[in-house]
Amino acid sequence: MAIVVLPRGLDAPVDQLPEIGSKYSKLLAKVGVKTIRDLLLTLPFGWETYGDPVTVANLTPGMQATVVGTVASIHVKVTKYKKLRLTEAMIRDDDGAGLRVAWFNNPWVVKRLARGDRVAVAGVPKSTYGGMFEMQNPHYERLDGNEAVQPTRIGGMMPKYHLVEGLSSRRVARWVESALPLAEQLEDIIPEDVRERHHLIDVADAVRRGHKPETDRDFDEARRRMAFAELFELQAAFAIMRANIAAEPATPIPYRQDVGDAFKAGLGFELTEAQRKATRDAFRDMQKAVPMNRLLNGDVGSGKTAVAAACVAMAHASGMQAVVMAPTEILARQHLRRFRAYLEHSFPDLTVELLVSSQSAPERRRVRMSAASAHCALVVGTHALIEDDVELANLGLAVVDEQHRFGTRQRELLRAKGRGRPHFLAMTATPIPRTLALAVYGEMAVSVIDQMPPGRKSVATEVVDPDHRDRAYDLVRREVAAGRQAFVICPLIEKSETLAVRSATAETERLRQEVFTDLKLDLIHGKLKEKEEVMRRFVAGEIQVLVATAVVEVGVDVPNASVMMIEGAERFGLAQLHQFRGRVGRGAAQSYCLLLSDDPSDAARERLALVARIQNGFELASEDMRIRGMGELMGPRQHGISDVAMEALEQPELLSEVRQEAERILESDPSFANHAVLKAAIARRLELTSIS
Repeated sequence: MAIVVLPRGLDAPVDQLPEIGSKYSKLLAKVGVKTIRDLLLTLPFGWETYGDPVTVANLTPGMQATVVGTVASIHVKVTKYKKLRLTEAMIRDDDGAGLRVAWFNNPWVVKRLARGDRVAVAGVPKSTYGGMFEMQNPHYERLDGNEAVQPTRIGGMMPKYHLVEGLSSRRVARWVESALPLAEQLEDIIPEDVRERHHLIDVADAVRRGHKPETDRDFDEARRRMAFAELFELQAAFAIMRANIAAEPATPIPYRQDVGDAFKAGLGFELTEAQRKATRDAFRDMQKAVPMNRLLNGDVGSGKTAVAAACVAMAHASGMQAVVMAPTEILARQHLRRFRAYLEHSFPDLTVELLVSSQSAPERRRVRMSAASAHCALVVGTHALIEDDVELANLGLAVVDEQHRFGTRQRELLRAKGRGRPHFLAMTATPIPRTLALAVYGEMAVSVIDQMPPGRKSVATEVVDPDHRDRAYDLVRREVAAGRQAFVICPLIEKSETLAVRSATAETERLRQEVFTDLKLDLIHGKLKEKEEVMRRFVAGEIQVLVATAVVEVGVDVPNASVMMIEGAERFGLAQLHQFRGRVGRGAAQSYCLLLSDDPSDAARERLALVARIQNGFELASEDMRIRGMGELMGPRQHGISDVAMEALEQPELLSEVRQEAERILESDPSFANHAVLKAAIARRLELTSIS
């Protein structure tokens, strides 16, 4: 038997473990696992229990079961519908009873199993025509020919890990198994006295129980401990960040009534009460020598930009400059138009400039010189704003839109563009329940805009079955005939060999040749070099139907667009679907959002029905958490917080306790000299935080 040599360090790349090469390490990185430490600390989010092997005669429809038998036949065929590659097999148990098995889009099974092989399969049987049982996409394990050999990798309790295409929970469990001996090296970030106060097990024990529990209580104890640890680390990091921000004074920006009056007069519309309250919150912060550090959380179309513009006007009146950073050039150009519309009429000397990477070198040089010499009051841009050669003469206010798209380092580089510490305002259009906001943005004060501007119509939202797709097409034709425009969203750019979902490129050609033959169609996606030109043509009305990927999720404002048609809607998160819906309903006409799904499952239908029923983003987020837990609300690890910690946020008192413990340590040991392990963990978190 070969001797497996394990890596010595927990911070070694995960591909140093047996069986993990560069291909799988890249896939693991997508779910936040880059080191062996990450692998051990990332617990499964649940378990499938299939039990000990049973005979086919003892199966009942819907049960989770394990069956051991011999492969009587196995072959691959292509289905007539959607041309899926289907691997079919017949398994006969030791009594000779047959179980039909089918794997969709998994043709390599036929290379691993052959007629006569002894195999174990674990899945959910269902009755088929003729009284035979069938399992679809079951887990499987090839066994030695000896009938006494039982499965070791499937059946019983099988962990469920967060995955991306190309990974399986079974494979991840095998890698975890090889790394578990290193769990003893894990340092505990929770001090012993804190563990005792809250009755928490130590980290090594939590890792072992979490990945290989013997009972449900083991698993619950492990997840409770890991959730506490992660929230503790986050809150300690936030406490340090708050202390650091307070230690660097900012230039106070006094409130001036005449500036506020001039701003409101130039808007052309009345601010909602929620907007006025958020503006007052920001003005109060900006008057202090302690830098403002505030998150503006508002639903799609609630008017966050107007609040930011009011802050820019107040900064300008004090002789201070401002910057606004957006994650995409599309959004940056939209902000350029909005800020100019909101400010330049009332404040003729307030010049707004744009800085993005697609500009010509002379134009970028002109804008940089204008910023460095204080000839412009506001620079709107993308990551180009934080390049080394960008300087501002007197930066007093930094605004970041879609806060979660930027990491700590990017935000700090933006703040560093001034000679002193600027006031900081972050905006996000993803409605976040308050408890979650405290955990994800715990270093910031939070203002919520939970009102929509008067007169804005709700978007009529409907779930459309595959059989009624023509109705969706008829609606698009009717709206285009009335002079309006439509979006068609697809989950993928290119066609996938393994996923039966529509791709933007293929769908554009199909719609152009078979459905909307007389309409003007075009395509936009993240890899397209001509994105800005396509969006310019769509805004100008030269394109009637725009097929797109998630690149239009935020920052696209086309008031004439009245239809949002989303293919494969079940593949998007509810927050994403709500963002897509927010791209229409911005004009005077009634708008529509059509959710098309090929997934007939009850769970998929329930989720989509929520979007159709609930227009308010905050209410939708709360419902999503109630049904699926916090872990899936915004995507695993998207905000630097795992699903374990997300679920713990359903207990607000726990977050309060964790925060108190973190602040207690900061008060008694400001330099963390006596808490070296926690200090190292915080440093790792802040260093690794990057654009999601």
